[in-house]
Amino acid sequence: MVCATRPVETGLRSEVVIANDMIRKCAAEYLGTFLLVFAGTSAIVVNDLSGGAITQLGIALVFGFAVAAMIVVVGDISGAHINPAVTIGLWYAKRFDGKQVGPYLVSQIAGALSASAVVALLFATHPTLGATVPSGTSAASFGLEALMTWLLMLTVITLVAGSCSKRVVAVAAGLVVGLEAWVGGPISGASMNPARSIGPAVFSGHLTELWIYILAPIVGACLAIVCCRCVKDRGCCG
Repeated sequence: MVCATRPVETGLRSEVVIANDMIRKCAAEYLGTFLLVFAGTSAIVVNDLSGGAITQLGIALVFGFAVAAMIVVVGDISGAHINPAVTIGLWYAKRFDGKQVGPYLVSQIAGALSASAVVALLFATHPTLGATVPSGTSAASFGLEALMTWLLMLTVITLVAGSCSKRVVAVAAGLVVGLEAWVGGPISGASMNPARSIGPAVFSGHLTELWIYILAPIVGACLAIVCCRCVKDRGCCG
């Protein structure tokens, strides 16, 4: 009887270990996305309320530093995607298990919603809560968001394929996010991250153009993988 039950016990133990590991990863993605959205959107709100004291460059630096910090803090646990477009891009590149995509996306969006809820409590009178809204045409913002996410995803997949250290990934990804937020922020808001846009949009009611910030980053991330497959070795992106 003992011999007969050992495989079952071993199987149950393995399932528990896998479940616990998934919980840790989802918690890391939740925390990382929460801190990214809270820090970035709070900087936008404070900049508005203070008459531009932080400046557009300051906001960009906050986003860049937040991304870099989260890669260092939770990178060893979940990979620090903290961005649904990055998760989908890595899955499309066959560098991420498809079974984990759903839990990651839920965790990221939940983290963003929680962050925006806190920002809404702190700055209840602010009209946008840091929501991303096009300053020009929807087409211009869609194209810019797709292009910026393309560059971000290309950077990420190149670093992942090159097995770079966590610090190198943190610095490179943070620089790309910061520079793109600095340049693209005045036009589209420089989201490059569906979760980052969903959170403040839901709590501020700016939902009309939210589709841009959900679809464009995913398109840009997938296009980056297509380009990667065209110019790099086969092992880079599946």
